[in-house]
Parts: sequence; structure tokens; C-alpha cells
Amino acid sequence: MNIKHIRNATLVVEYAGKKFLVDPMLADKGTIPPFPNSPRQDQNNPLISLPTSIESIIENIDAVIVTHLHYDHWDDAAKNALPKDIKLFAQNEDDAAEIGKDGFTNIEVLTEDTVFEGIQLVKTKGEHGRGEILKLAGLVCGVVFKHSSEKTLYVAGDTVWYDAVQEVIDTHKPEVIVVNAGDNQFFQGGSLVMGKDDVYEVCQAAPNAKVVAVHMEAVNHWGLSREDLKSFLNEKGLTENVLVPNDGDAYSF
Repeated sequence: MNIKHIRNATLVVEYAGKKFLVDPMLADKGTIPPFPNSPRQDQNNPLISLPTSIESIIENIDAVIVTHLHYDHWDDAAKNALPKDIKLFAQNEDDAAEIGKDGFTNIEVLTEDTVFEGIQLVKTKGEHGRGEILKLAGLVCGVVFKHSSEKTLYVAGDTVWYDAVQEVIDTHKPEVIVVNAGDNQFFQGGSLVMGKDDVYEVCQAAPNAKVVAVHMEAVNHWGLSREDLKSFLNEKGLTENVLVPNDGDAYSF
């Protein structure tokens, strides 16, 4: 497999001969208002430009996976750029209906036994925060990719560390795990995605896996920088376990 980190949670995953686009946020820098009630209210989103052209990102994509509909995972630029008949996977019927309203015609709801072109796609649970903030944050999912010719890949999505993430690791034994690790927060309610301690828990649960930490420094409410995560990983002796890509970086596994 090859995983290219585009920006924020956006990935291009080449897996078993197919090319997936995950959580496309393709807007130009500074064209969307900041998330409210959070840091950096003077900075519009995205905070940074795409590392390459939209055309090159969406070229030859076989399917799109949208883990949830927050605009930093599925934005107007993506809706406008993608062909309306492209294969698109959504987390549930509600999200599929909303995506359909934008003219997309080939939408499928992910399940625990979805198969696409011989690749098993397993919908996984996620919690977009802890406690009361979950009511505001809404439903999210992750996805496990499986194929006999590939290592097992777990894209955790917008989730904090909790028992269901442990269960996914125990059940599917992924060899590559992508985590959204920007510790994004509003002024109240705590972490919405993983922070450094959550990444540490993932490493403890899957000590032989390669972990790729994304969703960092791209939208205004980020709370953990790449450099701070790298320093923490160095302190914990985990620099070999966790990759912290810059936008545009790619890895083969």
C-alpha cells in the first residue's frame, strides 16, 4: 500500500490496486471561516494551502470514503471537483442522503462487511470527543482495509482513544494505523480527536504497527503541533513507531 497525506485528514490510499480518497478537504487556504469558540479566530480555514493541485489529488481515484460531514473532511471544493458518479462510501444513511443532495449518484453506506473490488472495508466505531461534547460533535466512523495481498490498514478517523479503538486493534490486528492526532479543541469540552497521550495508547495497544499521525496544524482549533508530538515520541522512545508526515508526504508499507 501507499499512503499519501494531503492535508488535515485527507489521504490518498493506494491499496490492492485501487486508489481511495479519504475525507477530502480541498478548499483553498483561508476561504472558510474559523471554527467558532476556539483558538485562532483571526485565521480562516484551511490554515495552509494544498501541497499539490486538486486535479492531481483526484486523478484516477476509484472511490471516496467520507467518515463524517464536518467541513474539514468533506467540503464544497471536494463536492465541486469530484465526478458526481464516483463511488462514494458514507458512514450511515443520513450522511448518504446529505451527500446525495449535492448530486452524487453512486453512494454506499459502509458496514462491517463492505467489499469493494475485492477489498474488504470494515466500518469502525469512533467517538469525536468525550462526555457532553459528543452531542455537538455527532457521529463519526473509521475504516479498516483488508486484502490478502496487503497489510491490514486501520484509518481511525476523528476519534479519541477509548475502548472501541482498542477492540478494533485487538480484532483486526492492523499493521498500519492512521490516527487524527491534532488534539483539536473548542474552549470548552476537551479533546475532539487524539492528542499525544491517545497516540501513546495506540502504540501500547499495537506495538508492532506503524502509526501515521495526521490532522495536524491545518484548521484553527488544533491543539498539538507536529514538533510537540515528535518531542513527546522521542521522550517515550516511540520515534520508530510513529510517522508524523508533512503535507504531501507519502509512505509505502
